[in-house]
Amino acid sequence: MGCNIAQKLIKSHLVSGEMIAGKEISIKIDQTLTQDATGTVAYLQFEAMGVDRVKTEKSVAYIDHNTLQSGFENADDHLYIQTVCRKHGIYVSRPGNGICHQVHLERFGKPGKTLLGSDSHTPTGGGIGMLAIGVGGLDVAVAMGGGAFYLTMPEVVRVNLTGKLSPMVSAKDVILKVLEKLSVKGGVGKIIEYAGEGVKTLSVPERATITNMGAELGATTSVFPSDETTRLFLKAQNREEDYTEILADNDAIYDSEICIDLSALEPLAACPHMPDNIKPVSELEGMKINQVCIGSCTNSSYTDMMKVAKILKGKTINENVSLTVSPGSKQVFNMLAENGALADIIDAGARILECACGPCIGMGQAPSSGGVSLRTFNRNFEGRSGTADAQIYLVSPETAAVSAITGVLTDPRKVLPEGVEISMPEKFLINDNLIISPSDNPEKVDVRRGPNIKPFPVNKPLEETVSAKALLKVGDNITTDHIMPAGAKILPYRSNIPHLSQFCFTRCDEKFPERAKKWGGGIIIGGQNYGQGSSREHAALVPLYLGVKAVIAKSFARIHMANLINSGIIPLVFENEKDYDLIEEGDELVLENIKTCILENKPIVLYNKTKNVYIPLSRTFFDRNAEIIAAGGLLNYTKKQQA
Repeated sequence: MGCNIAQKLIKSHLVSGEMIAGKEISIKIDQTLTQDATGTVAYLQFEAMGVDRVKTEKSVAYIDHNTLQSGFENADDHLYIQTVCRKHGIYVSRPGNGICHQVHLERFGKPGKTLLGSDSHTPTGGGIGMLAIGVGGLDVAVAMGGGAFYLTMPEVVRVNLTGKLSPMVSAKDVILKVLEKLSVKGGVGKIIEYAGEGVKTLSVPERATITNMGAELGATTSVFPSDETTRLFLKAQNREEDYTEILADNDAIYDSEICIDLSALEPLAACPHMPDNIKPVSELEGMKINQVCIGSCTNSSYTDMMKVAKILKGKTINENVSLTVSPGSKQVFNMLAENGALADIIDAGARILECACGPCIGMGQAPSSGGVSLRTFNRNFEGRSGTADAQIYLVSPETAAVSAITGVLTDPRKVLPEGVEISMPEKFLINDNLIISPSDNPEKVDVRRGPNIKPFPVNKPLEETVSAKALLKVGDNITTDHIMPAGAKILPYRSNIPHLSQFCFTRCDEKFPERAKKWGGGIIIGGQNYGQGSSREHAALVPLYLGVKAVIAKSFARIHMANLINSGIIPLVFENEKDYDLIEEGDELVLENIKTCILENKPIVLYNKTKNVYIPLSRTFFDRNAEIIAAGGLLNYTKKQQA
């Protein structure tokens, strides 16, 4: 029996465990990446481990999130990242060099390698045949220290692509169709592997767009073959020596399969407020729009930008629309400037933003009150844009550019039925002058720490019995944006957990931080897919700081559950989902003998003292995770193992 691509990548890096879906395995990590919103804490954690130099083949720190410097906080974090990385053997991509996933794809990603990133969209690397996984910062710190990465062996879903995309239909429409089929929780516990004749028709940037938004499926990662298209992309990046062919065996077995005929697709839109709320653009046509934002790690490649430039050339954006364009990297920006495409974009009236995440994470460009914003981004969670009542639609660059001209949501096929043809460059512009290499004399590097950089919270070993109130009860699909919001006002404090705590869960309940402090912490009650979205471990670290002992939910998103475990917060699942109705905010809850129960995998029962009812719960994590929780988190556990 042959292997699929995912199995080949895992098998070649397997450290422990059996490759049986649902079993715990660990794998060796070749590369890591961080970004500055998660990186500061990740490097503080790495320092706490006491490792002198990273043990990976390549680790890169990107500064692409907190680039809006309205105070000293972001600049101080950047200086800390730059100095701590130079000291410990990590490359640094300076502000302005571009978005981590776009730059890593261009300059560092290698087919066949494993990549662990403290950003949920790290699976972008699957577009060139990497096993690229998004995780919390502490998992990245452990990997940089030479530790293996532990995960549940995923099922592998084959997405069979046939046909070829029609004019003005794009890769964004492919992943939106997959989201429509599988939903935002349909990829949990799975790797999405793309196959079929249709794969050959997609360029590497198109493949990367698709794997990027696999994060919205909740998937462990997504992957494409590494083939001749991959080789030509790497050759154009002057990195042909990094190429390795990786194809699934002809008799490869998959756990399930879905089929998508590329030629049958039409332009799609993800409607407010969830990436799987999909409708054809043709059904939404004529809706007035206020803003269009083009860019993000999903759609900011050279080919994406060139399509936008061709559509805008000689046109003027509608007087009622604000259009922003964010190239994904300095490489893309320079090439647009050199070939005149940037002038076409500017001439049409677009506002050119820096090569950074920007509006995607609420870092500027918040829409007007109740405004309708078309974005080529990957998430449209309520309030994420910075405007609570904004209506965010996720669309392709083609749909976005055409609609910016017409002033209403428009099916781009009606305006340009012949499409816009852009060829991949035979050679990209190569200039890595904004990449800082590690120091050859690390002992001489002085690590700079600004006053906004505070110690991160570290849990204590788990007590035998936990008694606490139900601090908060929330519904299904609660995102990490609900738990720990981002945005221009909050992101600068990512290295200051005490300050961040005043914003925790405020999108669900403005009084939550005050109540958590008054009650001395407590237990969170959640619905399905609790913690979906970003990899930000702040959504676990801040609740830890506020005294959260456990989260009891119907089900968890993968990364957030791992972050809770790494912080020493117990994630438990209702055995019977209807028991969710037996708990209300303020109820007195008791988890008797919880330490013994999770360590010995015995039945767990929650006693609701207020209602005098007993509720059976399940431990859905592995024995090693139980030991981490008992130790008070991964950092304590790692130190204990080292000792």
